Amino acid sequence: MNIKFKLKFPIAELRRGYFTDSYFVKSREMLSGTGKRAHVLMQVFCKHSAVLCGVDETVALLRQCFGSKNKVIVKSLRDGDMIKPWETVMTLEGNYSDIAIYETIYLGILARRTAIATNVRRAVEAAGGKPVLFFGSRFDHYLMQEGDGFAAFIGGAQDVTTDANGAWSGKKGIGTIPHALIAAFRGNTTEASEAFSRYYDSKIVSLVDFDNDCVRTSLEVARKLGKKLSGVRLDTSEKLIDVSVRGRAEDSRGVSGELVRNVRNALDREGFRWVKIIISGGFNEEKLRKFNRDKVPFDAVGIGSWFFHDRVDFTADVVLVDGKPCAKVGRKYHPNPWLKKVIS
Repeated sequence: MNIKFKLKFPIAELRRGYFTDSYFVKSREMLSGTGKRAHVLMQVFCKHSAVLCGVDETVALLRQCFGSKNKVIVKSLRDGDMIKPWETVMTLEGNYSDIAIYETIYLGILARRTAIATNVRRAVEAAGGKPVLFFGSRFDHYLMQEGDGFAAFIGGAQDVTTDANGAWSGKKGIGTIPHALIAAFRGNTTEASEAFSRYYDSKIVSLVDFDNDCVRTSLEVARKLGKKLSGVRLDTSEKLIDVSVRGRAEDSRGVSGELVRNVRNALDREGFRWVKIIISGGFNEEKLRKFNRDKVPFDAVGIGSWFFHDRVDFTADVVLVDGKPCAKVGRKYHPNPWLKKVIS
């Protein structure tokens, strides 16, 4: 398993169907109440190419729910596998009464984690080998952070911003100083950066767009901190054009290629070549590809809300009953030799 420690789930609620679509709960009750048994093979797939994620989480949950008397066999691909449309990614085999109430749960896990892992992988590929940082925590409910951070790790994100994001993969949250801290120092980025570095006795990445003058602010911080400044982060609002940028075209707004070049050139001219440039604010796959085509000199990129923009849905079907084909019209059993037994 990629997950570094044992996950905890609300097992009692899961077993009674609290998180499950009611028709599955009622189906189990009816089958159990009438003594009807059906040995089935459930087949799970999605209709898109994607980076599979949520398998380890699903397996951990099912193991705990099934318990020591488990009679269900689960086979699956692995987290991080590239999957094709309609490819079988998981099968569950056993008495349908034992399986029914978990369909809602594992489909939801796979859908969310795969979507994030896939979007992160797209950003990683678009970034051309430069680190992608997962800034997604503030864009969703805090209880999602652990699993979302793990999905980002599977997708290839180098770092995350909260300890919860990194809990399942063994990482710690990283970050720069926030705008609010600069405001607490009366808008003086240099003073805020120096105080932060001194308090933690460490190198820092300074946020340098508070005054919408990233070149001047970057140089002021670099002159003051020297080698204690490992990087600057440009986070200019897409509604603004930095004072160093000459153009007034739409693509001059926010963190533009020209702005990044201006900061890089200014730092290099004064000998601060070690200072890295981290970009953030409104980045997506398309903008990253353009930056790489234009050879914009950034060192890493932080992305947040875009990672949640696409969904990847999964479907589960009964395809065999008592070993014989039995599926709704349009669906049939698609064996996958790459599946490995993960629960038996």
